[in-house]
Amino acid sequence: MFHKVLQVVPIDGYKVYIYFEDGKIKLFDASELIKKGVFQQLRDVELFKNSCTVLNDTLAWDLSGKFDPYNCLDLDSEDLYNSCPEVKEPIENII
Repeated sequence: MFHKVLQVVPIDGYKVYIYFEDGKIKLFDASELIKKGVFQQLRDVELFKNSCTVLNDTLAWDLSGKFDPYNCLDLDSEDLYNSCPEVKEPIENII
């Protein structure tokens, strides 16, 4: 089964809540990822948060600002689904 990402919410500490199509919410910690290769440019916390989005049905960073699915940094949704801990709905997102 392909696990499709519907929404992402970046928070402090280089973390991202990932909302999957099956209703599960996972928490991705990117603090180690931003130390490697092309992801180092995401160390700028404003860029990390402001470019964080969903592209290619997964967590991505739209660095060009054009929502180009070929010109982004994205992660494998299956890896995220299988490796990130499941969490409850974050309180700050409840209205």
